[in-house]
Amino acid sequence: MKAAYYIGNKEFSLREVDPVTPGSGEVRVKIAYCGICGTDLHVYLGHMDARVGNNRVIGHEMSGTIESIGEGVENLEIGDPVVIRPLAPCGKCPACERGHSHICQNLKFLGLDSDGAFQENWTIPAYTVHKLPVGISLQHAALIEPLAVACHDVTRSRLQPGEDVLVIGGGPIGMLVAMVARKQGGNVVISEVSEHRLATAEKMGFSTLNPLKVNVAEEIYKATGNKGADVVFEVSGSQPGVDTMTEACATRARIVMVAIHATKPQVDLFKFFWREIEMLGVRVYEPQDFEKAIEMIAAGAIDCETMITDIQELPDIQNAFAALSGNPQAMKSLIRCS
Repeated sequence: MKAAYYIGNKEFSLREVDPVTPGSGEVRVKIAYCGICGTDLHVYLGHMDARVGNNRVIGHEMSGTIESIGEGVENLEIGDPVVIRPLAPCGKCPACERGHSHICQNLKFLGLDSDGAFQENWTIPAYTVHKLPVGISLQHAALIEPLAVACHDVTRSRLQPGEDVLVIGGGPIGMLVAMVARKQGGNVVISEVSEHRLATAEKMGFSTLNPLKVNVAEEIYKATGNKGADVVFEVSGSQPGVDTMTEACATRARIVMVAIHATKPQVDLFKFFWREIEMLGVRVYEPQDFEKAIEMIAAGAIDCETMITDIQELPDIQNAFAALSGNPQAMKSLIRCS
């Protein structure tokens, strides 16, 4: 089978390797599609070499079918369509013992700390598998992992129907957060600097603001009767985004920090005191977030066709990553693995 290994210096090596026979409690999945996420791009750019090394199959936003089943695995059959929740918690730390295994203090991430899904077949623990409804598009199912991130973010926000929502950053995760928040009854506005992404958001029916052209906080106050946003998702990873998140807030608003910032941002803590604002951290997802994401994709609640920018073949993975690097127009690029 073919597997694409990241070897450092923005390069991949496509190799012929033997499929791994699943052991006890494991399954082998035939990978249909795997999306390229922001973390994968960080790996490609060399930002995570100390963690990933230079001989790793990356990738985790996948869909596929069960190809082989190891001993002791129940409730799965060969041919089942599936996605993988790529987390390997230790099960022993205080976070795991309190039921928060997704933020395990010793968490390992499949596709970063071990080999991932940019290969034709992937052998993984059976507990990571989520079965899909029969008939679901495997192209669309490759969006379930990032959609599960968005589902977790919105759940953490405690969003109530009718609340005003500001999403700062209209990239792939920001757009998915906006769709989940709207589905949950929020009045969503997206702030984004890319004209192409603004047009994409408007095509999906969202109200938009470009912070390069208007004062976002002022516009949010005008639109909400001088109240401000009840929930703000900071997805831009930028200092201007952090400045806006506190400026645009309503009294007792909830700010959800979705983006991973490369450097420590400066936060206006005075606003937290003055308006009794809450800040909520979010990281990856829990099993129920995956199930919710599966339900939304299966029900057609997510505009998958607009989200999927292009599909390329596994041998073309080098060009696919190069084309994505620094491209503000792309949403989600998929690699067809088999």
